[in-house]
Order: sequence, then structure tokens, then C-alpha cells
Amino acid sequence: MAVNFENLITDLVKPLVVHPEDLIVKKFSEDEESLTLQVIVHKDDLGRVIGKGGKIANAIRTIAYAAASRIGKKINIDIDSF
Repeated sequence: MAVNFENLITDLVKPLVVHPEDLIVKKFSEDEESLTLQVIVHKDDLGRVIGKGGKIANAIRTIAYAAASRIGKKINIDIDSF
């Protein structure tokens, strides 16, 4: 079963942001063992996605890690704004 991590992260982050039209999730790099995704949000939404003390970002990463471990991959998620 192939997991589309871009859609997974988009579905997790979109309800959190005020500017969903500015949400971009793209695959930065991928090999057989790891995957790097970059999440770009509007600068006003960065705090909403990271959360106080990084709790929301850690929760998003935990869900993605669980999905990736089921197919034997490691995932890295970078959150940034423009």
C-alpha cells in the first residue's frame, strides 16, 4: 500500500491555517530509506502550524513517522514560511 505523504501532510495542516490557499507541501528529496518533505505556509500561519513549544509540529511529525515506518522509511518534515 503506497502512502501519498504530500496528501497526508496537506490534510493534517490545512485545517490549522487561516490561508489554506498559500499552503504548499512538496517532496524535497526521496531515496529508498528516507523522504524529506517541505511544508510552506503563509507567515501569519507559521505559529499555528508549529504550536506552542512545537507541540503541533511534533504531533504532525509523529503521525507521518508512524505512516512511514509501516513501509520501512524515515521521514523528515521541514516547516517554513514565505
